[in-house]
Amino acid sequence: MTLRVGLFVGREWSFPPAFIDEVNRRDAGVVAEYAKIGSTSMDEPCPYPVIIDRISQEVPYYRVYMKHAVLQGVTVINNPFMWTSDDKFFEAALATKLGVASPKTVALPNKDYVPGIVHNESLRNLVYPLDWQRIIDYVGLPCILKDTLGGGWKEGDILICHSLDELIFHYNQFGLRTGIVQEFIKWDEYVRCLCLGQEEIMPIKYDPRERKYHVDHAFLTPELGKRIVEDSRKLVRALGYDMNSVEWAIRDGIPYAIDFMNPAPDMDIYSLTPFYFEWVVKHMADMAIRLAKQPRPQFKELRWDTFMTVNRDRAEHDTLS
Repeated sequence: MTLRVGLFVGREWSFPPAFIDEVNRRDAGVVAEYAKIGSTSMDEPCPYPVIIDRISQEVPYYRVYMKHAVLQGVTVINNPFMWTSDDKFFEAALATKLGVASPKTVALPNKDYVPGIVHNESLRNLVYPLDWQRIIDYVGLPCILKDTLGGGWKEGDILICHSLDELIFHYNQFGLRTGIVQEFIKWDEYVRCLCLGQEEIMPIKYDPRERKYHVDHAFLTPELGKRIVEDSRKLVRALGYDMNSVEWAIRDGIPYAIDFMNPAPDMDIYSLTPFYFEWVVKHMADMAIRLAKQPRPQFKELRWDTFMTVNRDRAEHDTLS
């Protein structure tokens, strides 16, 4: 029986056809295709043992379907339930817990709220005004103000502040966004790692100012390269992400995890360069075929299997009684 891998994508044009062609040309008993869904019944089986999700963060119905697929025993890359942890304050706290260097980070309450929030009634747990001096003493200057839920280098989501007054000014313009203040890392080298299957790690020289990858295999010392690979693997395993990119800012020989929750990382050929594009297509195909043949049902990671087994055993006991 031929196994099917379903691919969910948005506007990206280079990775999807290359990935589908790579899987299908191998004649491994697994085929890849663009998944097609319309409306979904609550007990509807999913025809794919593996789904590659590149777009559900932007399409709510797709996200609903991904969670349904996990419940049916499908392996979804990436597990939609893990995406709930996708905020930049959590990632900084997680890195610290794992012993991975990360910029000092402070979470801020919103400046503004949706209608219906009455400040002196709805926010009685909130200490106000904020102790801005304590924040600056902790993270230092200059510092970064960014949206903890932001992504994709959206304009206005990442701001460099050189003084306390500048930080407060930008915070007052942040509106409904939830901000974090973060230590500014003046880096000597910048690395973006492509991470696949919680095992394969490809460090790439990257310039965030140009937003450009560079093919350079000697830009890291062996010791620093090993540390970055090991720390990247530690992070993606903690998150359970099988498709991710991890960004590192290196200062004085220490790699700081800047951004490592990118569960639908850029895989465009013009961004990655043909060299790294070929690597990601090949290894994504390897992972998809392996998971199609050796399923890894993700509901077990959520402990639902225990809940279901307990209820099933209880029902059988009641029937026998």
